[in-house]
Amino acid sequence: MERVVQIRVGMMFVALCVSLQAAAAGKADGAQGGGGGSVDTISHSLTVVQRLEALLVQGNGSDVSLRVETPNADEVKVIQVHSLVLTLQSPVFEEILLNRNSSTLVLKESSDCAVVFDKFIRYLYCGELSLRLDQATALHKLSTKYQVTGLQQGITQYMTQNLARDSPSGHVAGWYEYALQAGDLTLRDSCLQYMAWNLSSVLQSGEWLTVSSQLLMSLLQRSDLILQSEMELFAALEAWIIKNEPDGLTAENALRAVRYAMMPPRELFRLQTQSSVLARYQESVRDLLYMSYQFHSASPLSMAKFFDVNCSLFMPRNYLSPVWGSPWVINNPTRDDRSTSFQTQLGPSGHDSSKRVTWNALFSPRWLPLTMRSMYTETGAMQPTRVEGGRPRIIITPATSSADFAGVNFQKTVLVMAQQQGKTVVRHVYNFHQSTEENGDFLAEADLYRRTSEYLIDSSLYLHIIVKPLYQTLIATKN
Repeated sequence: MERVVQIRVGMMFVALCVSLQAAAAGKADGAQGGGGGSVDTISHSLTVVQRLEALLVQGNGSDVSLRVETPNADEVKVIQVHSLVLTLQSPVFEEILLNRNSSTLVLKESSDCAVVFDKFIRYLYCGELSLRLDQATALHKLSTKYQVTGLQQGITQYMTQNLARDSPSGHVAGWYEYALQAGDLTLRDSCLQYMAWNLSSVLQSGEWLTVSSQLLMSLLQRSDLILQSEMELFAALEAWIIKNEPDGLTAENALRAVRYAMMPPRELFRLQTQSSVLARYQESVRDLLYMSYQFHSASPLSMAKFFDVNCSLFMPRNYLSPVWGSPWVINNPTRDDRSTSFQTQLGPSGHDSSKRVTWNALFSPRWLPLTMRSMYTETGAMQPTRVEGGRPRIIITPATSSADFAGVNFQKTVLVMAQQQGKTVVRHVYNFHQSTEENGDFLAEADLYRRTSEYLIDSSLYLHIIVKPLYQTLIATKN
């Protein structure tokens, strides 16, 4: 059964009552104490809310009837309300009530909004409501339509905080589509970032096959996708094409967004012989497959002499495969410096598949940024590196140098994991070349001391380091 949660947001009507009460108390204090004594507060705001709810339930003193009708439906919902409450809470209701010529207001609502309309009205009286995941969109629609700003912001916050929650058919893609239509940029960007950073779980969800072609292309074109491998992405795309049967142009554009050069040659051979989708659209991606095979057969330096390797085809995404990085769990992350070592493949090219690079990573919980060191340094004194009040920092360097590194620029990516709704998700992504100090904001807002910190899982800092070989530096020497 889906969990029901409550949203409480300040209510204008109650605030008005409390303000009047405080003003009266202030006048009494001023009259009796001359302004010199202490001020105490007597609050019965909860009683006021309870009485307002009773007014709604019993209909006492009601001066307006709301008749909620749904197109193509026989069922009609009638709610007895008070114009004063609706006017205080919603400028849209205020305008409607000013221009009404009857005690009955007929409101046309969609079926999903009609189901939760009584919840919406109750919020106007009580300043709180209970809801499930499947009711969030409808309540957001109503709060937007009637300009109930507090509720609208509360629902947006609820949705952004519950992206990771499990639901039978999935909900993140649906919320993204709604946010795009409603113009809610905060919700839209939150949904898109969640899907990009947790793509593997999205691909396995029930709603993947229902995403729109627009959302599909928005994801496929990103380089910051976090998933196991490019092969995982192709398999999901193939399933989407088979299920949705898009027009030829949509299918071709989607298939051309796949980074075939990031797949080993054996996987490319298997796709060409076993994939029905690739067999159908092979002519559309033949040039990409040809360039991918060339990429795997020659060194990147040789490729750069003839092809533009500074394009998305040759740029890795954030792959979680052990070939490209390693997880790193840091217990008690505020205690002292930690270090670890791991290996990655030199590059995605088949030419480099047998070459490994060993990386050393150092984590310091209290590293002092260069811009702050002068504050703690006297002339001629050695500058401290770690002091109380410093910031967390990670340095990642190769254990050895090699001629094979020529023309390769290694970008490091650190994923910071968190636990939300019982699920491990990516909370932050940091990109740098050697040290997180290049960012300046690495874990700047993180509370690593509190055991229940949202940045910690079981009191430990869960990271995943990814090394991405990029070839931009080859372009400068190409000519």
